[in-house]
Amino acid sequence: MAPDPVNIYEYEEIAKARLEKGHYDFIAGAATDEITLRRTRKVLDSIVMKPRMMVDVSTRDLGTTVLGQKISFPAMLAPAGNHGAAHQEAELATARAAGKADTVMVLSSHSAKTLEDVANAATGPIWFQQYFFKDKELTLGMAARAEEAGYTALCMTLDAKISPKRERNMRNDYVGPVSPNYAHLDLGTHSWKFAADAPAGPSDIRDQTTTWDDLEWLASNTKLPIVVKGIMTGEDGRLAAESGAKAMIVSNHGARYLDTTFTTIEVLPEVVDQVAGKAEVYLDGGVRRGSDIFKALALGARSVLLGRPLFWGLAVDGEAGVSSILEILRSELEATMGICGCPTVDSISLDSLGGISPLQQLFNARG
Repeated sequence: MAPDPVNIYEYEEIAKARLEKGHYDFIAGAATDEITLRRTRKVLDSIVMKPRMMVDVSTRDLGTTVLGQKISFPAMLAPAGNHGAAHQEAELATARAAGKADTVMVLSSHSAKTLEDVANAATGPIWFQQYFFKDKELTLGMAARAEEAGYTALCMTLDAKISPKRERNMRNDYVGPVSPNYAHLDLGTHSWKFAADAPAGPSDIRDQTTTWDDLEWLASNTKLPIVVKGIMTGEDGRLAAESGAKAMIVSNHGARYLDTTFTTIEVLPEVVDQVAGKAEVYLDGGVRRGSDIFKALALGARSVLLGRPLFWGLAVDGEAGVSSILEILRSELEATMGICGCPTVDSISLDSLGGISPLQQLFNARG
């Protein structure tokens, strides 16, 4: 009997062996040459931490709040579409695991289960993700459905106006199913177009004309606090906060829409600086270790979100797999905090990080 996986990478290895190639490549892949996808790990690994001694870390408190909601540790589940690609219980299993971990699940509007069914299964806080649609009544209608079902925030994805070129999916002729959330619309049966002859789907009803005025309009027409996803510059972070966003996710969509961009951890400090406390700032993209969470918090994020890892957990062991993924990261973060002399999340600061290591500086100086 094989031992249980002990980290996120081992979960991915097992998941890859179990998933159909098309599903695995859709989840794991990114845009065009996937340069940013590869750089993300290198950049996170290049950030070094500074252990601190003789601090009372006998008790470590990982708790924090997001939009006033208490969560057990600063990691949430990102809005990723079609959990059914990894497990038959799909988002129902994910929602239960998030509730057991006492953290937030953000449900994608491209979910394999209806937003109402997921809300009924959830035992913890849930947020709903959607888009700006060409039909403004549809935009408001989806938000109203989420509010009525019990979702406590609305996450608007801003960086998906233009269809991406994902070459793994093109080679696989991969076309994903339309979510039952769109069942009341005449969209056919497919979504996520990659092949040239793929049928139309929900991507075609997104509004490419939106501006910050549209965010102000939505903020004034819903009771739910708005979180925006896809912020990659300090200026956009400032404009989002000024236009009504209560929180934002520094995100490049997992490097899935545009290649050769900055990684999210690289732009996080400038976003935090320009937002200047007017909205909460979160980060997604490449988080695979508790130390990654620590680094993001030290650079100003309030929490991180996990995308691909939740699929690896689902593929390996459904709800229990997602629970294990969350527990691995929580445990690693707790150990990192202790070694770095940070007994609480609020005590994590930029002082906990260093630049290039002295040894690397020496090597650079020698040419």
